[in-house]
Amino acid sequence: MDDRDRYGRGSENAQPEGARVMRHVQRSAPAQRQYGQQSQGRTYEEGYDSSYDSGYNTGQVYGQGGPGNQRGPGGPGPGGPRTGRAPNWGRRIRVGVLVLVVVVLATSIGTYFWADGKLRREVDLSKVIDRPATGKGTNYLIVGSDSREGMSAADKKKLHTGSAEGKRTDSMIILHVGDHGNTMISLPRDSNVTVPSYKGSQSGKLYPNTGRQEKLNAAYAEDGPELLVRTIEYNTGLHIDHYAEIGFDGFAKIVDAVGGVDMNLPKGFKDKYSGADFKAGEQTLNGQQALAFVRTRHAFAASDLERTKNQQKFLAALASQTATPTTVMNPFKLYPVMGAGLDTVIVDKDMSLWNLASMFWAMKGVSGGDGKQMNMPISGSTGGNLVWDKTKVKELVQQLKDDDTVTVTGN
Repeated sequence: MDDRDRYGRGSENAQPEGARVMRHVQRSAPAQRQYGQQSQGRTYEEGYDSSYDSGYNTGQVYGQGGPGNQRGPGGPGPGGPRTGRAPNWGRRIRVGVLVLVVVVLATSIGTYFWADGKLRREVDLSKVIDRPATGKGTNYLIVGSDSREGMSAADKKKLHTGSAEGKRTDSMIILHVGDHGNTMISLPRDSNVTVPSYKGSQSGKLYPNTGRQEKLNAAYAEDGPELLVRTIEYNTGLHIDHYAEIGFDGFAKIVDAVGGVDMNLPKGFKDKYSGADFKAGEQTLNGQQALAFVRTRHAFAASDLERTKNQQKFLAALASQTATPTTVMNPFKLYPVMGAGLDTVIVDKDMSLWNLASMFWAMKGVSGGDGKQMNMPISGSTGGNLVWDKTKVKELVQQLKDDDTVTVTGN
């Protein structure tokens, strides 16, 4: 016998021996019985032939896969690199969305508590006595005071505020928020009113009603926000639910933080007392100009009534520009605006951030045509003070209490 027959076919064949198909040798039955000992319930044939495939039956050895295994020497495919499992993009997107939601929630909650902690809840409406019954909707009293709190001498000169001690009300607006449109009603500071009986906010002493007639802003100067609310409720019969006040400096800072407020002035005017110097047309007012705009009265014939109209117009425009996506969704703009406002706005002890936001959104709605702006109806004057039209005021207050659409007209 040739040595090549004994040992295979030698090296004559170009195909390596390890890759050739080798003949399958069938074991005889006796051999199966001889070596088919039970091992954990399997015969030798079952435990070896069935569970172990050497690759000789298919001719695929030395790392070459069979029909169900396409791995070559280097991994998947013939000679290709072996790669990991394809990324699960659906799972990655779900995880990403979940992380985003958690971050947004955490930021929102953190912002809420930060802002809530900055609110100056300094007005206690529980000290107001003999209050009228509440009606439908919510009534806010929005007050602009001439407080110079925190202002330097340079600030006072720049903003033309003067240096008067204490603080008085430069503007007073009732904002009614209801289901039938929102209504802004300006109360001229020179309105002639009766000072009612009241309990001193600091002393707790009860002062009787003597029938004394005063300008409305005198009530604030005499005993602060609590007496102002008491006087307005007594002379109108309307329940005030919340109180918000801002001084000169805070007002200017909010306007500057917003980036200025766009106004379209029908006519220009000047006022050396407030520092106003405006031309007609569209323009952007910064904090200093805005303060001059809402304070000016000497430039108008009907000084106080014209000023209250400008105050309403400006506040509505300010709210409209503040409550926009470009401000709310931009933290570099939102936080300075909130910080400037919350540091200087004084509110009642029951005012929540939700109430404050509702107030601003309602003001924005009024500027957008969803509501009405008006002055308190005036019938004449006495001693330089403006007298309210009692018939119209009674009708107006009833419409507000019932949350009806306001049909009464003001001056």
